[in-house]
Amino acid sequence: MKGLVLVCVAVLAVSSAAVIDRQKVVRAFNPKRTRSSEETPLQVGNGNFAFGVDVTGLQTFKPFATMSTWGWHKFALPETENQTSPEEFKGVEWDTHGRPVFYNQPNEDQPDLSNWLRENPHRLNLGTLGFSFADDISEDDLTSKTQTLDLWTGLITSSFEYKDTPVTVQTVADPYSDTVAITVDSPLLATGALQLSLDFPYPVNEKFNAPFVGVYNQSELHNVTLRNIGDQSAEVRHVLDETAYSVFLRWEGDATVSGPLYERTHTYLLRGWGETLRLTATFAERKVCGKAASVEEITEAAERWWGDFWEKGTFVDLTATGAEDAREVQRRVVLSQYLVAVNSASDLPPQESGLVNNGWYGKFHMEMYLWHALPFALWNHWPLLNRSLSHVYPDLLPAALNRASTQGYKGARWGKMTGPDFNDAPGEINSLLIWQQPHPMYFAETEHRRAVSSSEEEGAVLEKWDEILSHTADFMASFAWWNEKSGFYDLGPPVYPASENTDPRLTRNPTFELAYWRFGFDIAILWKERQGLPTPQEWLDVRDNLAPLPTVDGTFPVYEGVPDMWVSNATTMDHPAMTAIYGLLPPPLSGPELDLEVVHRTAEHVKEFWDLDQSFGWDFPMLAMNSLRLGNVADAVEYLLHPTFAFDDAGYPLGGTRVPTPYFPSSSSFLIAVAMMAGGWEGEEGAHFPEDWEAVAEGFRPTL
Repeated sequence: MKGLVLVCVAVLAVSSAAVIDRQKVVRAFNPKRTRSSEETPLQVGNGNFAFGVDVTGLQTFKPFATMSTWGWHKFALPETENQTSPEEFKGVEWDTHGRPVFYNQPNEDQPDLSNWLRENPHRLNLGTLGFSFADDISEDDLTSKTQTLDLWTGLITSSFEYKDTPVTVQTVADPYSDTVAITVDSPLLATGALQLSLDFPYPVNEKFNAPFVGVYNQSELHNVTLRNIGDQSAEVRHVLDETAYSVFLRWEGDATVSGPLYERTHTYLLRGWGETLRLTATFAERKVCGKAASVEEITEAAERWWGDFWEKGTFVDLTATGAEDAREVQRRVVLSQYLVAVNSASDLPPQESGLVNNGWYGKFHMEMYLWHALPFALWNHWPLLNRSLSHVYPDLLPAALNRASTQGYKGARWGKMTGPDFNDAPGEINSLLIWQQPHPMYFAETEHRRAVSSSEEEGAVLEKWDEILSHTADFMASFAWWNEKSGFYDLGPPVYPASENTDPRLTRNPTFELAYWRFGFDIAILWKERQGLPTPQEWLDVRDNLAPLPTVDGTFPVYEGVPDMWVSNATTMDHPAMTAIYGLLPPPLSGPELDLEVVHRTAEHVKEFWDLDQSFGWDFPMLAMNSLRLGNVADAVEYLLHPTFAFDDAGYPLGGTRVPTPYFPSSSSFLIAVAMMAGGWEGEEGAHFPEDWEAVAEGFRPTL
């Protein structure tokens, strides 16, 4: 291992010399399909917009979604008395250390309004663009089907034959707008046997809407109108309740748009009169001004953008070895980077399923934001990270301040399940989860270390984060409860730990949350010291008197006093977050030294007793990071390739039995763990791959 570390450190020092043939590595894992997947599309997109396709290169037989950051919808408010507006919502009160505290939870006296607030707004499928054949056919009627996604250029090429006549399709997304560009070549176009169809679904009131989003049999609930702008352009306007947007179609050559195809449908057809049809479809809330980019210009822009993406980020090459596990890790690294860029590099935190389908009504979860966003920092894609990180906490701050104040706390209490209106959805777990609270400290410290190591303006980073960290730490200090019996500050009850599977009224001092609270205070205090500013005494008092990490039989449990920790299946399933105290988190800067014997013993117990078949998502990379810090690289690889932690042929992370597919925290946390293997961490810099992998890494910095 030591020899490998020295080799990789040398590679880091000369990373600008382009040691790795990145294009060769990336293209070795181009997804190829000969039939449509039942669950996942191939996608083109840019982080704020994505277009998912079946094997035809469009949305012909599988109505995969077209989704965006801005595309949201609300159903009408209930008309039930005292439940007709969000302002009437009462929530519930729970006794919290002897005082009533308001929590944003469903109220049994207001079920209609409670449900409406949780379900609205929800993300939209903006439309379906596919082929319309002259005959009523299925995918099985097509022959010679082949499809390839070129990851280096962001271009999908699909080909097939229908009645022995070839069809070739190229699909690509504009990196800078919500536009998909399509080129179709086929003699079938000229005869009218093959046309393009545009259809619009209506949203459904479902928590999970996968693999397809919306329904096509409720045309009476929404309106679509066609306006021909010119000889080679048209606008299709979609109005559903209070939401309205347009699809601007522009084509090259001779073609016409008509529709609706049938009465009580919203299907429109585009017929070309030659053997080649080039089309751009721009989805937009308002009129698109200026000259539209052509298909050729968009294709070239995508090639440049994706080439820069692969060349400018950090990179790891595991292809020199013949080891199957190394090749599978490499495959997942490449495909996860592409999919995270398409689905998660948005102006708002992404939802768990990205821009593929809807989970939790399409809303984003702030406790997941660290998993979603951190890879962009570790893989040196800071501009993609800053699309959201530059403003999301300031945007959420007014609601966070109000939430804390309403509950009788100081500072800002960050919410959990949130939409573009920055209002938190009602829910018991939503209102009692706390591990999202120190995330700003993790982001801030990561950005500060980048600024220091790259000679950027440290002062600007300190100033940028100071207000957010101060409000965050103010709440953390105010939330902690002084336990006169123990002489320590407790977290909870009521509180939900990251595993979300305990009784919040009985949960006190969850292990991970205690460690993360200390980490948050350490960074907030360090932030003030770096600026020469005084540290609030309350922060110091709470940090220095936080309850110690609980132990059971020489291990760290989920929370203090948990009964039958390693015996009951109720406490040995879901997220084993106690392992994150030495993996995702570094050793503490203050307080008692972390007992690594207990950390080791806990890791051994998790491996032996935890129901990993019921774990999912970020659990496995979190366990891998814990294994890495403990010096067990073999276990880290085993967790990253655990059978329950599965990725399909195109790299989409499978949800398994717990959540729908895809579940992108799997992809992003996987990239965090591999970045840790590639760059090490403070005090253990350098690569930590298996020796026989002959790994080469370029550009990685140590993690925290």
